[in-house]
Formats: sequence, C-alpha cells, structure tokens
Amino acid sequence: MDFQDVVRHRRMVRSFTAAPVPQASVERILRNAVRGPSAGFCQGQAFLVLRGPELPRFWAVAGEAAYPSVRTAPLIIVPLSCKRSYIDQYVQNADEGEDWSDESTWWPVPFWHIDTGMATLLMLLTVVDEGLAACYFGIMPREFEPLRAAFGIPADHAPIGAVAVGYDAGSSRDDYRSRRRPLDEMVHYRHW
Repeated sequence: MDFQDVVRHRRMVRSFTAAPVPQASVERILRNAVRGPSAGFCQGQAFLVLRGPELPRFWAVAGEAAYPSVRTAPLIIVPLSCKRSYIDQYVQNADEGEDWSDESTWWPVPFWHIDTGMATLLMLLTVVDEGLAACYFGIMPREFEPLRAAFGIPADHAPIGAVAVGYDAGSSRDDYRSRRRPLDEMVHYRHW
C-alpha cells in the first residue's frame, strides 16, 4: 500500500471480528515498532503481546478506558516505556557534575514516553498496511500495578496505553473527517 494511503486510512476501529491476527503480521508490527526514533538510541521500549487465554486476565485488570466493543479484539499489544534506560544511558556518557536523573534540568519532556508513543504510531501504521484495524486506548494509572502483577511487568516499565488489533467488524464507521479541524487552524507559518 502507498504510504499516503496508509496515513489516509489510519483510524481507530472499536469493534473487531473474532478472526485471529496472523503471526507474520504480529511480527511485522513489532519489527516496525522498534524502528522508531530513540533519544540517545536508548531503546527504552518493551511490548507485551497478549492474545487468546491472556485476554480475559488483561481485561480484568486494565482497559477501563477502552470502549466495551474493543474487548472483541483478538490481540492486545501493550507498549511500555522504561525511563531507567534513558537515565542509565545518559549518566554513562555524562560529563563530570552532570546529574542526568534530574528531570527538571535535563528532561524537558519525558523522551521515554515520546519514543514509545512514536513506536506505537509505527504499529498503528503497520496495522493498516497489513489490512488490519486497531484502536489505541489508555490504561489508567490505578491499573498499572494490577497489570504488572498479572503479567510480571518490571516495576521500571510503564504502560503508555494499549493497542487492540484485529479485523474491522464494520460497525464502527464513524466519519471523523467531517469533524477534523482544518489544517490552517492547526499550522502557523512564521508567526502565530
């Protein structure tokens, strides 16, 4: 599929068929995810892949923010960011006296979350290119610890949300294009 077609067709689908996602598609989605930008090449992302018997356990502890129909997805990928990877990498290369663990000085934005978000977008685009559908949804902070406990996620890894993947059931065809803000309201050249 042409890249512009992938971008144009990318949307959040909220209802899925029961058909399983082929393993080759899962692997391609994940291979593309790790090709995203990474500040300092820290690669502080991890991905928890859940399907089949793991899904009821996932829904029991996380996914409060998901639409009920999203629970029909046969595959969930939880992108996780690891701040420690960034701090360790930058501390290792720091000049004497630099304290890279001080977020207010060295980390104006949390690059570990940004890089994981970019990896997630690459997953969403790959899903479209694979002829599949997806929905990104949040995981609430109060769900972090139950999710970690249920799936053995290390304490230094934070879920930035989850991606439901499957085949579109066709019942979620909202046309958001009519509500999309015009480009000239969002882009400012040379001055606001």
